[in-house]
Amino acid sequence: MVVNDTRVPVTILTGYLGSGKTTLVNHILSDKTHGKKIAIIENEFGDVGIDDALMAKNAKEQVEEEIIEMMNGCICCTVRQDLVVVLRKFSERMKQGKLKKLDSVLIETTGMADPAPVAQTFFVDDEVKENFRLDGIVTLIDAKHVEQHLDEEKAEGQENEAVEQVAFADRMILNKTDLVTEDDLVRVEKRLKSMNSSAGIIRSERSAVSVDNVLDIRAFDLKKTVEMDPEFLNTENEHEHDATVSSVSVIEKLPLDLDAIQRWFNYLLVNRGTDLYRMKGVLNVANSDERFMFQAVHMIFNGNFDEPWQADETRESRFVFIGKNLDHDELKRGFQKCVLTPDLEKRKLASLRFDIGDPVECNTSDGWVAGVVAGRMYRDDFMPPGMVAPYQIELHNGTMIWAPEDDDDFIRAGKKARKSV
Repeated sequence: MVVNDTRVPVTILTGYLGSGKTTLVNHILSDKTHGKKIAIIENEFGDVGIDDALMAKNAKEQVEEEIIEMMNGCICCTVRQDLVVVLRKFSERMKQGKLKKLDSVLIETTGMADPAPVAQTFFVDDEVKENFRLDGIVTLIDAKHVEQHLDEEKAEGQENEAVEQVAFADRMILNKTDLVTEDDLVRVEKRLKSMNSSAGIIRSERSAVSVDNVLDIRAFDLKKTVEMDPEFLNTENEHEHDATVSSVSVIEKLPLDLDAIQRWFNYLLVNRGTDLYRMKGVLNVANSDERFMFQAVHMIFNGNFDEPWQADETRESRFVFIGKNLDHDELKRGFQKCVLTPDLEKRKLASLRFDIGDPVECNTSDGWVAGVVAGRMYRDDFMPPGMVAPYQIELHNGTMIWAPEDDDDFIRAGKKARKSV
């Protein structure tokens, strides 16, 4: 170990799709205590950038970091030279005094990346080798889904990226431990250790680990790596992805219907969840001044309205699906059906069971109370973002309420109700 090495340490953050890499980067960005000047190089598998939006809030708050996003391709193969270009620019700017000396560079790879070719960059390019040192490969592990990905059979000549990410790790962060049992964790840790006994394992929930466990850990050992993979420094070897894994990306400027998009997501999770490795996006939802951000891994979904659209921000929906044997046309058609068009509004009105003036009964905190439908497809400023109620109802005592769903659990026919045709 060279203690007085003044080169900038570089951490390669890897891990399969949905393991929590962007969440970890967000954790580092929002940590005000480390005081480090960090350059973050972020890579995505799809051709529409999402992680920049996921990190935007923390990036604004932590101005000492400089985020560089590289997208449309995998950093371990098609855009590897772009990494060299970015690192050389950092070197030039530091030499010219235009950029303060960096404390660390953090490279977040796409979930489909083999870390070996990325690490190789720091030993085969002279200018990069002179100014940067590979500090360590940190691999995030999704405790709930890792066994499924490690067991996945690949065609001859294709690498299992999940296996490569574990094998080349200098440190493993076993993430999402709250989603599995202690017995599961013990079993997974035993398997990971059997694959890579030299890398320490740290458990985490929501990628919450100390920055000191990720940056400047001085863990990469070239000798150990070459012993494990004698072809490590051979630049002629090419990484071959699983051809059945692909990404679907969509950009849409028209606003989306919240109810339609929620129903579509639910359909995908139930019927396509096994093959959908990763979903993430930022959505422009009608009747909302806030962005809707979502992420999903297989059947586990997390989404919410996070912050208002900024005045200089383009209001548009961007999403990326990554998975196996994806029907691109089917996914794009499903998404387009969620766009709030006049035709969709007409169909939603036609599907309602009651007309204005129909007597109904509503399930309230006081039990079932009689009333009359006063409005359809109703919305006011006090309702949650994006929500449109199927009905506004005037109760028999004059109180105005709304029904959240057109369902007998919330609203049912009163006496002499007539049904829409």
